Parts: sequence; structure tokens; C-alpha cells
Amino acid sequence: MKILDWYILKRYFVTFFVMLLLFVPIGIMVDLSEKVDKMIERKVPTSEIIFYYLDFTVYFANLLFPIFLFLSVIWFTSKLANNTEIIAILSSGVSFARFMRPYLIGASVIAAFIFFMGMFVVPTASEGYKEFTHKYLRRNKQDREVTDVYNQISDNEFLFVSSFDATNKVGYNFSLEHFEGTELKYKISARSIRWQPEDSTYRLTNYVKRTIGVNDDVLESKRRHDTIFSFSLDDLTPVSYIAETKNLFELNEFIEKEKRKGSSNINTYLLVKYRRWSLIFTAFVLTVIAVAVSSMKRRGGMGVNLAFGIFIAFVFVFFDKIFGTLAEQSGFPPMLAVSIPNILFGILAFYLLKNAKR
Repeated sequence: MKILDWYILKRYFVTFFVMLLLFVPIGIMVDLSEKVDKMIERKVPTSEIIFYYLDFTVYFANLLFPIFLFLSVIWFTSKLANNTEIIAILSSGVSFARFMRPYLIGASVIAAFIFFMGMFVVPTASEGYKEFTHKYLRRNKQDREVTDVYNQISDNEFLFVSSFDATNKVGYNFSLEHFEGTELKYKISARSIRWQPEDSTYRLTNYVKRTIGVNDDVLESKRRHDTIFSFSLDDLTPVSYIAETKNLFELNEFIEKEKRKGSSNINTYLLVKYRRWSLIFTAFVLTVIAVAVSSMKRRGGMGVNLAFGIFIAFVFVFFDKIFGTLAEQSGFPPMLAVSIPNILFGILAFYLLKNAKR
């Protein structure tokens, strides 16, 4: 690798990680200033606050990764342009494509790093961040479906509760239907179902089991009945952010399981999966745009490039949020929702790069 490659790569990595070190503490201070009153009011243990902000750091850095990457490339490339270093490099006979090579190498390394973090580290941080938020900061807001909960818990069994109390782990107006093929074999119903952690069983009140016979049905009823089921409470009503807390392999398995159940939230889960993969392409698209925009020396200096970069970054985030919401709230394909921002900005990158070469 040439001296030029090492020179640009060093600036690429150093500026990116310095950008993280500058903005993450700012994010922590802003978040703390907004939530410190609630933390004091609800007497949150100091140790939990410390772990929360460790998780917040990883979650926040991953969330704003495209902006950090984009601005860092614009920053150091604009400095190269203002110091006429880029003019000197190109005047020495180096083509613009050759000049771009270390940037693409840098984007590959960052993309691999973000991919590993997003698939295996960020899910754990997301779980801690979300659980803390719902436990201490959003007590009056449910983190899962609580009314008319319907689920297919296996190939043959369907479950329903009219309402669910996540705090006390109680479901009301419970029913479970067991089929063999298209025939109903038995149905269990109860006024309530409660998880008993001391002996890992479920307690049913006003229990009724109706077994379908050839000639007559068999009824079994009890005021209280303790039993074991193959499903867990998370199977019954998974938290709304469940997909964000699973690593690459767990997420694939979870999505296949939810597809078999016919989950109504499958688009949300697929969106999380595809967004993790899309970050790889985002790293390359934003790097190319940043170089094309900032490689020319401008009259306004670095400030003009940074202003344009901030505008482009927030437009990218805006498109990502808009199409993500469409996928979650409607039948819009999640893969297309994730791909459209990268496709649109990929076209923009090609156009800007073509002009930059001239």
C-alpha cells in the first residue's frame, strides 16, 4: 500500500473516531439533562444509571453512525482541499479513481466494524437501554400489546387473551385451541391465566377444558388449575422492541418463527434485520458523496462543505424514517423501504462523483 493510502486512511479513521468521542458525550449530557429529574424522583440506583449510559453510548453511536461517518469524511477531505493537498495529488498524475481507493478501503473497514457491532454488540446494548427506559422513565406506557392478544404458538395450537397485564404477568379471558389438521380436538378456557415463578407453572382460574368427541364432548372444569404450557410470556406478548435485542442468528430464527405464527408485526422485525445489512452499503454511498462534495476548494471554505453535509445527512435520515414508518404501518415491503434511501443517494453519489472528476 502506498504512502498516499496510509496518509488518507489514517485521517479517515482518526477523524471518524474523534467525531464519535466528541458527539457521544454531548448526547449523554443532553439525555441526562432531560431524564435526571425522573431518575431522582424514582430513586434509580447509581449502578443501573452507569450501565444504562454504557448501553446508551453503544446504542446512540450506532443510531447516528451515518451522520458521524459522513461529517468526518467531509471534515478531513475539506482540510485536504483547503491546504491544496488534493490539487497537488491529482497534479502529480494520480487519477481521481486512484485517489478514491483509500476512501473505499476505509469505508470497507468501517462497514465491517459496524456490521459486527450491529449484529452482535448493539442488540445487547439495545436491550439494556430499552428495558431501563420502560422500567424507570416510561412507566405509564406499555412496551407490548395488551389487548386482544392472539398468537399461534405451534403448528396446532392457537392462543387468545382479551387483555394482558405485563407488570403482574396476568392474562384475562384466556383460551387455547388445539387442532389436528383442520379438526378442533380440544379447547381450554379460563377467566385468567397467571404465571407462577416459584414453581414455573401457569395458574388458571375458572378453568374449563372441552374435549371434542365423536358422539359427545367431554367437559372438565375446576375453580383453579395449575399446569405447564410450552409457551412463555414473551411468546404470548413479545415486547415491541424484541427484534432490536437479538443478534444475527437469533433474529433470523425469531423471524422464521413469527412468520409461521402469522405475526402482525413481521414487517417491523424484517425492517430491523434489513437495516442492519443496509449500513454496509450506506457506509460506501455516504463516503463517495462526502468525497465528491468536499474534494474541491470552495470560496466559502470548510463551512460550506459542512453545511451541505449536515443538510444531506439529515435528508438521508428523513427518508430512512419516512420509508421505515411506511413499512411498519402499512404493507410497504421492508426491503424496499430500507433500499430506497441508499438507491436515491447512490444515484446522487454517482452524479456528484462524475462532476468531481471533471
